Amino acid sequence: MRRRSLVAMLAMPALARAQPAWPSRPIRMVIPFPPGGTTDILGRYLAPPLAAALGQSVVVENRTGGNGAVGVVETLRAAPDGYTICLSISTLITQALLTKQPYDPIADVTPILHLANVGNILVVNKALPIHSVADLIAHARAHPGMLAYGSPGIGSSVHLSGELFAQATGTQMVHVPYRGGGPALADLVAGNIQLMFGNASSTLPFVRSDAVRPLAVTAATRQAYAPDLPTIAEVALPGFAVSEWYAFLGPAGMPAPIVERLNREIMAIVGTPEGRAKLLDLGAEVVGGTPAGFAAFLRADMARTEALIRSANIRAE
Repeated sequence: MRRRSLVAMLAMPALARAQPAWPSRPIRMVIPFPPGGTTDILGRYLAPPLAAALGQSVVVENRTGGNGAVGVVETLRAAPDGYTICLSISTLITQALLTKQPYDPIADVTPILHLANVGNILVVNKALPIHSVADLIAHARAHPGMLAYGSPGIGSSVHLSGELFAQATGTQMVHVPYRGGGPALADLVAGNIQLMFGNASSTLPFVRSDAVRPLAVTAATRQAYAPDLPTIAEVALPGFAVSEWYAFLGPAGMPAPIVERLNREIMAIVGTPEGRAKLLDLGAEVVGGTPAGFAAFLRADMARTEALIRSANIRAE
């Protein structure tokens, strides 16, 4: 017995050497939406410094479709070895609640990091005679069903903002889902849709270039990236507040040391004053925290989103 134990002990260093240190090859960062949207902007900003920190390439891959579900499913079906991660958003939860998805947003996920929260900016096509939230409400009431608002898909915070706004104001507006925020914003500028509650990160460049007219933000308080814009709550609908979370996740069963390393390295990028300022300039407010904290947030958000969907009577279209 003692001889077998000695043999096993002698073999342990060899077994350890047989397991290559992570990462030993490139890492895929799946972005479940097209180029030009908030998720893509944040992912492509973070990939180079993360690659430098890990010593391996971080390859950004846009896997679009199903309002983010295609990219999420591909990620969750990958080997849980740390070589496939996903930058996902709140639709991880809403898609599972509104449509039949082949994943459980809690059980099938390894939470890595709650990266940031991003509010929305209510913007309209500049050809419209609308210069305030009050103007928009009056115009929508005078032209029921004639205003169309775009979104990156059903269940996104952009969609939820529009649904809640319409219900709260007693107006009828048409929801037009796109495959991402970028295509929706392009159609808004072209006049094919009239308004959008666009994610700040993807919408700010259009606001700053004067391509669209901003009216307000959907967050509970005024935002540092656009301090002159009022909140919808302060000018029209007290209590109105909608934002979207952005987070890194992987397939269930990822080794804790890899999860903690990813969490630590990403936070080292965005947790500095410079990193926080950069994300804020993109319209994103850094959240951070531990993988366990993000797991608890996911469970709470599942319950909160389910209650919101019921109260707003939101359905898959």
